[in-house]
Amino acid sequence: MSGVAGPRLRVLLGAFGDPGHAFPMIALGRALVARGHDVTLQTWTRWQAHVEAEGMTFAAAPEYEVFPSGPEPLDFYEAVVHATLDTRPLVHELRPDVAVSDILTLAPALAAELEGVRCATLIPHVHPHMARDFPVYSLGARMPRSALGRVLWRRAQRPVDAGLELGRVELNRTRERVGLEPLAHVHGGISRELAIVASFPQLEYPRPWPAGVHVVGPLMWEPPTADVELPPGDAPLVLVAPSTAQDTEQRLLAAALRGLADAPVRVLATWNRRLPPRPLPVPENTRLVEWVSYARTMPHCDVVVCHAGHGTLVRALACGCAVVACPAIGDMNENAARVDWAGAGVRVPRRFVTPRVLRLAVERALGDSSIKARAAELAAWAHGHDAGATAARLIEELVD
Repeated sequence: MSGVAGPRLRVLLGAFGDPGHAFPMIALGRALVARGHDVTLQTWTRWQAHVEAEGMTFAAAPEYEVFPSGPEPLDFYEAVVHATLDTRPLVHELRPDVAVSDILTLAPALAAELEGVRCATLIPHVHPHMARDFPVYSLGARMPRSALGRVLWRRAQRPVDAGLELGRVELNRTRERVGLEPLAHVHGGISRELAIVASFPQLEYPRPWPAGVHVVGPLMWEPPTADVELPPGDAPLVLVAPSTAQDTEQRLLAAALRGLADAPVRVLATWNRRLPPRPLPVPENTRLVEWVSYARTMPHCDVVVCHAGHGTLVRALACGCAVVACPAIGDMNENAARVDWAGAGVRVPRRFVTPRVLRLAVERALGDSSIKARAAELAAWAHGHDAGATAARLIEELVD
């Protein structure tokens, strides 16, 4: 345990979601524990053993069905009301000095506010709210290069503004139902006291940040996993790491294996425990495995081919790998645009994911010295900036 400058804090963390949200919160909790604080993490039961292994106290999060596939589905805000009421007794009993809630996990923040506890927000990806002349988030568009482009994006923000206002109204209805005052501003799910953005600053478009927003670098954690044997030889190593949540037919994986079959590279590929509907080709230069530890494997790789989920993307960049980003859906489009804008990878739109295009993209990632240099710069930045310690210090300062 390392020393902490201030008093020992009781910290409540909340992340009810999938690995993309739970894992960065576990990384934050680990950093807080290392600084001597008492940390409770409220999350899904599937992560309990890992939470406890990192020295935190586990608290079970309510796991409601919020999509119309269960017998009694709830809409999002209805689930937030139930989860807030279920979480408030935990906050009352724990009496934390501060609560930190994931951007999509509203219940701990609302319950903390009801109990008079200060609350911060963890954003486990690039900041989703854009300046007026930025591209609309998640479309995957690049920053405008001209005054006309900026004007067009400002006009495109009008329907976004309408959606944000609708979100403010719905959140305020939720707040009223649990006994809280309405908010006059949009983006009410993000704390104005402290918002921790767990991404590379090099992936953020330049803008003036509000006082409470801090881009600390990626918070990375993964479950313990054994090493896998790498393909033999000394040719460049390409890791094909498809999303665990998207591309159920393993289209990217199949196209990459075919495209790189006779390329002068070694290929390590994983099907991430999601069997494809059809058998996959396994060329002589390829090792195909069920699962792989990114933390233990990516330091040996030259290129990572992925769907551009934020966790996979920042892990690759932190290891100095060039990235071939093939977004499948949603914020993956934004992440792919950011890595392309930052000059650390190659973006392949979903409609162009074919064996031929993927091979050309890998060849460019390997052959373009500027891409390799930029990936190395980001790795050096990550090595010199402890995102967990920075985030923990910000939380300590919030309480002081």
